Amino acid sequence: MSGDTNTLEALSEEYRASIPTDLRTARTFQWYLDELREEPAIARNAHQRVADMFDFYGSDYDEETGVVEYHLASEDPLGEGENTFYGREIHEAIHEFVNKAKSGARGLGPERRIKLLLGPVGSGKSDFDRQVRRYFEDYTMREDGRMYTFRWTNLADVIADQDPADDVVRSPMNQDPLVLLPLDQRKRVVEELNERLDAPYTIQNEQSLDPASEFYMDSLLGYYDDDLQQVLENHVEVMRLTADENKRQAIETFEPKDKKNQDETELTGDVNYSKIAVYGESDPRAFDYSGAFCNANRGIFSGEELLKLQREFLYDFLHATQEMTIKPKSNPRMDIDQVIVGRTNMPEYKEKKGDEKMEAFNDRTKRIDFPYVLQYDEEANIYRKMLANADVPDIHVEPHTLEMAGLFGVLTRIEEPDSGTVDLLQKAKAYNGEIDEAEDIDVKKLREEATDTAEIGEGMEGVSPRFIGDEISEAIMDSMHRERGFLSPLTTFNHLEGNLENHGSIAEDLFDTYYRYLELVREEYRERAIEDVRHALAYDLDEIQRQGEKYMDHVMAYIDDDTVEDELTGREQGPDETFLRSVEEKLDVPEDRKDDFRQEVSNWVSRRAREGDTFNPQDNDRLRRALERKLWEDKKHNINFSALVSSGEMDDEERSAWIDALIEQGYTRGGAKEVLEFAGAEVAKTELEDE
Repeated sequence: MSGDTNTLEALSEEYRASIPTDLRTARTFQWYLDELREEPAIARNAHQRVADMFDFYGSDYDEETGVVEYHLASEDPLGEGENTFYGREIHEAIHEFVNKAKSGARGLGPERRIKLLLGPVGSGKSDFDRQVRRYFEDYTMREDGRMYTFRWTNLADVIADQDPADDVVRSPMNQDPLVLLPLDQRKRVVEELNERLDAPYTIQNEQSLDPASEFYMDSLLGYYDDDLQQVLENHVEVMRLTADENKRQAIETFEPKDKKNQDETELTGDVNYSKIAVYGESDPRAFDYSGAFCNANRGIFSGEELLKLQREFLYDFLHATQEMTIKPKSNPRMDIDQVIVGRTNMPEYKEKKGDEKMEAFNDRTKRIDFPYVLQYDEEANIYRKMLANADVPDIHVEPHTLEMAGLFGVLTRIEEPDSGTVDLLQKAKAYNGEIDEAEDIDVKKLREEATDTAEIGEGMEGVSPRFIGDEISEAIMDSMHRERGFLSPLTTFNHLEGNLENHGSIAEDLFDTYYRYLELVREEYRERAIEDVRHALAYDLDEIQRQGEKYMDHVMAYIDDDTVEDELTGREQGPDETFLRSVEEKLDVPEDRKDDFRQEVSNWVSRRAREGDTFNPQDNDRLRRALERKLWEDKKHNINFSALVSSGEMDDEERSAWIDALIEQGYTRGGAKEVLEFAGAEVAKTELEDE
């Protein structure tokens, strides 16, 4: 950024442009009525405004999963992607939350329920809750999210005992100015607004004025001989209302304190002792509207670790949700309008769920599960986000490092499959979308089985991304201390294994299981490392093209029951079944599925030919991998794998070429040497075992 844009004048102008132009403008009540006729949605309630907020920032619909991904979570436009959320499970949870808000906007019931975000530690529920509050603040600053409240003015001129310090009093609950109209007249106005409203919901407002405003209205109507117009024109100013968590304005976050010191006034407000001497103890003007429910009115109430509250304290939520009212000590009941969101972890939920005395509270909650991510590629994106948002040193993350760390996390979270045909690793790969068409794996069925067997839901238990992220951070620092400019899977594995038993949230009886999962991940990485080295050592574009063309010639002859010209003799002969199977076996295509695979590849070639594309095995991932593996098998017997492990031959010309090939795949030079030695040792060991 240039210096010119950092001058005080430029910074001031930038700030001014970000503030609503009418933020500090006082309007008349008549102006508000006229504005509502032009834009009835201004009078929306909290659920309606929150529901519209999600649509305002955009969304995408995933037809395959039937899930809407909302941009405020999937792209984070305000933060330029800094706070994005990853994983099908998380976006399903967010989709469910929005559906609850939209149902509440239509008055279908969820508006009278707590939206309870339930999940294990580190599953993203707190981050999502924070994101919603952050975007609600921004939305109310925009034209589409406008809302207004009012203040009383010139009170000391009319009300004899009014403290001059209270000559101007803002609506204590930030209520919509419509509540200033008596209910019968208000209903007629609302009816007109709904005729003009273009929305899937209708405007409803049957709230009563808060007790202090009710006192002022009665006093002023008495003074003006019930002339409502005089009251509203002489003593009411309409003001723009924006949500601000720091100011506790239309957003409130509530955290449980010491159980022995919980007081309901934290939620509902209390007597303002400084005003008792002025107005008297029972006067509504002597009440302090600083309770969490009061502050959250017109917006969002966010309760952290909600179920850690005492049972008696939770009873205050019953009226707040079902009746949309609160009843403070020493003050009449008050209507509220807010989206009540609670968050809780698994232990507290299990405890309260089994408590019969909590039945009424549980009945007033809508549980929204926030499980851990179950796709390890998406889990890897969580770690990438963590590294991108941190001051990470100049260190390169080698291929497969974050994915394999994510795979370990996923293995601890998914349910063991019931079917004997699919093991846990295959299930994790299937969830990650790694299913060949030849594989008979029904992901939907796997998910349904897991739903039946999991205590609450799949992904609600296991290792937290925080634990894995912490170990990745430690592995990075370890690599720096050893003056390695790269982070490899092997270093990460060592840290995960070394600190597993030091993590307080992992039960001791799970240690052996998790060590077994780590071994599965190591074995998967071994296969990937060998695949990368295979690609570097045996990669030959011309030979792959030639072998691909030969394979297709024999496939077409097999399908058409035709012959093929022999490369050496030139004589016509039947398709070479041995050659065909030598390619297909590299993809574990069984004998009884070979016809399906050959027809699949044939259809692919025919489709490309119709589109005018020439045959290139590089464009078919499965065929390319099969040909690369066959080429590797043909060449590996001529490679000295012991030499790969020998650091004394690092300067060998052929070895340098292999390292360069690995660098092209995304490795650093140091990382390429490590994976070359690791894979070489593994292959050499296998070769010895096969002899």
